[in-house]
Amino acid sequence: MQIREATSEDWPAVWPFFHEIVAAGETYPYRLDLGCEEGRELWLQPAPGRTVVAVDEASGEVLGTAKMNPNRQGNGDHVASASYMVAPAHAGRGVGRALCRNSLDWALAEGYRGMQFNAVVETNTHAVALYESLGFDIVGTVPESFRHPEYGYVGLHVRYRPL
Repeated sequence: MQIREATSEDWPAVWPFFHEIVAAGETYPYRLDLGCEEGRELWLQPAPGRTVVAVDEASGEVLGTAKMNPNRQGNGDHVASASYMVAPAHAGRGVGRALCRNSLDWALAEGYRGMQFNAVVETNTHAVALYESLGFDIVGTVPESFRHPEYGYVGLHVRYRPL
């Protein structure tokens, strides 16, 4: 797998799984009916942010994507944040881990002091386990702040890792 900078030409390959993940309503606090152009605006980050795609080197298929950016502006811009989406057909192959490591490497190279995730759905067991394995601590949980289609109101973890 190769991880490279995303371009606008990658969006048609990202949109189908982005849409599927968002419409499922299980892991992202985006509107379930988010349109293609709105999704593109949310996901394709301008500088100082960055968006990447993980691509199968043999086939060129997009396996997943990540966006990374400062978590806050001004006096909070020394902490990075990131979000990840893996095409469901490629789950369990290490794509999410590779994207997360790539974003950590980027944040360190850009001089960020830490990385913070603001809204990790507590029932998203794959993400919870991945972030724990990569050294992200839960610094708080906002109870019942996410409306899960199966489990009802569940918490959102705020996770942090110093760099």
